Amino acid sequence: MFGIDRKKQGTDESGSGEYLIDLIEVVKQYQTAAGPFSALKRVDLRVDTGEFVAVVGKSGSGKSTLINMITGIDRPTSGQVFVAGTALHALGENRLAAWRGRNIGVIFQFFQLLPSLTVIENVMLPMDFCHLYSGRERIDRAMDLLAQVEIPEQAHKLPSALSGGQQQRAAIARALANDPPILVADEPTGNLDSRTADSIFRLFERLVDQGKTVLMVTHDQDMAHRVTRTVILSDGEVIEDRLAQTFPALTPAQLVRATHDLAPERYEPGAIILREGEKPDALHIITRGQVDVLVTGPDGLEVVAARMTTGQYFGEVELMSGGRNIATIRAGLDSGVELASLESDAFRALVAESGPTREEVARLARDRLAENVASRRRRANA
Repeated sequence: MFGIDRKKQGTDESGSGEYLIDLIEVVKQYQTAAGPFSALKRVDLRVDTGEFVAVVGKSGSGKSTLINMITGIDRPTSGQVFVAGTALHALGENRLAAWRGRNIGVIFQFFQLLPSLTVIENVMLPMDFCHLYSGRERIDRAMDLLAQVEIPEQAHKLPSALSGGQQQRAAIARALANDPPILVADEPTGNLDSRTADSIFRLFERLVDQGKTVLMVTHDQDMAHRVTRTVILSDGEVIEDRLAQTFPALTPAQLVRATHDLAPERYEPGAIILREGEKPDALHIITRGQVDVLVTGPDGLEVVAARMTTGQYFGEVELMSGGRNIATIRAGLDSGVELASLESDAFRALVAESGPTREEVARLARDRLAENVASRRRRANA
């Protein structure tokens, strides 16, 4: 979620192209009888091509509103929404509808198949709307999609003749009709039994393997743990998912506050992030890419003692002990690294108010320190 240049301004419709989905300080307010209600509060969110993302949170946390921003169903009160290289916040309604038909496939909990049309007619409907295929091509493509979701024999039946799982498969085929890069599923398994839900989830996994990007709103924690990444919403704010994974004992309120305190950093390949012997200033969570941990041997030469990747963090040893950096940290030589960094005072305040987090970080710091000492001994004996 962090680590890129946030200088996009105005109504540029191209976006950076670096991320498939890029939301920048998105606010959504609704007017209610009790006054304005903020459904989303300065949300930043980035999603790469080919990710399988679960969007989770309590009812009323802003999940559906977030999905509506990404699909262009609703517009932000302020902020910017770039999806597939297009600035949705800058498009008029007609252009937005045409864009959505080609770029987003939406799958609903209750299927939303038109009851008076056969299954194959439901699947062809988006093709008719966007005029992407000829008549014969539409039939052939619809049958191919129904075969992919394993219900070709249901093509000429009305939706009412299908089971719930079959209707959801038909809805997925319809969402794929125009070959969109992104599929958005709002509680797609919430109306299905567990066995059928698992088969639908495995279908999503296959689509991700084929290069699709899937965002799935879900209350099912088991399924949320099976995706490549989870976006957590709490009262209209996004919690940095790497932070939540790193410190699972923190409360939602603590995670929201810590997310606000995080600062994005980006380092080019081979750049030095921390230097051995210098005073530490922050905890660093790797959000994209990798780093090399370098230690100095008795001969004065630096060697790679370890490699850390997305989701891991460094700097906690020194912050917990009050000492200086025990190693040099270098951005990966191939692609660099992006970090979410928590300034030292904010980090210390966070662990001070969460005993389980403090114990876990202290344990990891001890393990890392022991690994560092062992690495230096191996180097000395080599």
